[in-house]
Amino acid sequence: MLEDRPVRAADGTAARLRWLGGGFPALRHRNFRLFAAGQGISLIGFWMQSVAQGWLVYRLSGSALQLGAVAFAAYLPILCLAPVAGVVVDRMPRRQVMLVTQTGLMLLALALGLVAAAGTVTVPLVIALAAGVGLLSAFDVPARQAFLVEMVGSADLPGAIALNSSLFNTARVVGPALAGSLVGAVGEAPCFLLNAASYVAVIAALAAMRLPPAAPRPAPPALADGLRSGIRYVWRHPSLRNLLLLLGVISGFGIQYQVLMPVFARTVFGAGAAEYGLLLTAAGLGALASGLGLAWRESSRAQQRRNLVLGLAVFTAGVLGVALSPSLPAAVACQAFAGFGMIRYTATTNTLLQLIVDDRFRGRVMGLHTVMFLGMGPVGGLALGALADAWGARLAAAVSGGVSLAGAVWLALRLRRLGPPPAA
Repeated sequence: MLEDRPVRAADGTAARLRWLGGGFPALRHRNFRLFAAGQGISLIGFWMQSVAQGWLVYRLSGSALQLGAVAFAAYLPILCLAPVAGVVVDRMPRRQVMLVTQTGLMLLALALGLVAAAGTVTVPLVIALAAGVGLLSAFDVPARQAFLVEMVGSADLPGAIALNSSLFNTARVVGPALAGSLVGAVGEAPCFLLNAASYVAVIAALAAMRLPPAAPRPAPPALADGLRSGIRYVWRHPSLRNLLLLLGVISGFGIQYQVLMPVFARTVFGAGAAEYGLLLTAAGLGALASGLGLAWRESSRAQQRRNLVLGLAVFTAGVLGVALSPSLPAAVACQAFAGFGMIRYTATTNTLLQLIVDDRFRGRVMGLHTVMFLGMGPVGGLALGALADAWGARLAAAVSGGVSLAGAVWLALRLRRLGPPPAA
């Protein structure tokens, strides 16, 4: 990997960059700084759209099941296609894949904004556009995760993963707050249109990167052979297999409790769009604090193992707290705990997977990671939405917390050690 070119800046700016590079080693790399700036802007738009879309669907339908249906449509393509997408990511330049997917996501956000502004939006149309987002995300997410190592190298990869999570959750603080204000004042459409505009930042950042010439690769196997070899590779190594299976359970039935937040805001607490945004912002603040803590210091393998258990335990406590909260302020506080624990667990899982995996299989393993992290959402989102419609949002959230508690106990008892990096 080529070294980044020296930063040409005023003394004060250079000093700040040196300070940030000392605390956050991934920021020493020019390409990652570009990526972080573009992603930071784009992710604010993403969260604005996420909040506005949830509120729009619940406003149009009044049904938690319809919220689950939108999540199902968005995640089903990821579940079906991400393993194949991982093979594609191992065969093609990852930056080119991301340029295509980010442009497509921009166009879908623009389409949703235009129909919402025209007053012709319907829940089936939102579901169709959500399916389009899921289709592109099936390729975008594994490409983005695998691309991190190209920007920073393996030594600074853990910090880059944690900072990437921090960016996501900084946006999770800012985006819902902006969306809550905008939805209450002028409706949902401006959030969708601003999200479309925000993709320009990440597309420009990707185009401006200076990457070393790609190393020659052996002739890639056929698509089906590549998919089978990736699955066999993971299954042969218990550390990879256990990390991915547990992530699938927690992401499908634990983290999906978030689809219930419009129901908690509007029905359980009798609040509006601003309070809905506050619930998501609180989770984002907790997640941001967790991500920055992980990015600031290096962790040993034993510390990473403890982070997995601690993160899942704190997340469980937060979700159960939301389910039992007697008031909106109590739920907001519990959301902060849930966000903190979620990132402590999910970012550490991502870090361990990327440190363990052989680079030849990185795209395929990140494809399987995408299936488990995002693709399991259809099952959990639809099930929790149906449960909330039948028995109420509190019981549905309690089920999420119970599943997460079982996962935390399993992790503490079974995942006693993480094995050495596996051979291909």
